[in-house]
Amino acid sequence: MRIRTQVQGDKVTVRVLMAHEMESGQRKDASGQVIPAWFIQEVTARHNDRVVLTAQWGPAVSKNPYLQFSFAGGKAGDKLSISWTDNRGDQRTDEVTIA
Repeated sequence: MRIRTQVQGDKVTVRVLMAHEMESGQRKDASGQVIPAWFIQEVTARHNDRVVLTAQWGPAVSKNPYLQFSFAGGKAGDKLSISWTDNRGDQRTDEVTIA
């Protein structure tokens, strides 16, 4: 994941670019076989171990999704982690220091 943060007062804006195929399960390959669904189901953002965002996604989200959100109470030097889990059970967590 590519995570960027920007602090304005006590508000932190977070931009995240996630690398994931995000297959809907409705497309077919060249031989006519349905490509199995494979998509991110849950995204969680934590600021110093406090959950600041939880999102439930489905197959309609595009490939390599982009997420932007803001939260209050953050400052430079704090830790921010972004985690996702997909419908196959794969997980990923990345952590950054707020700049």
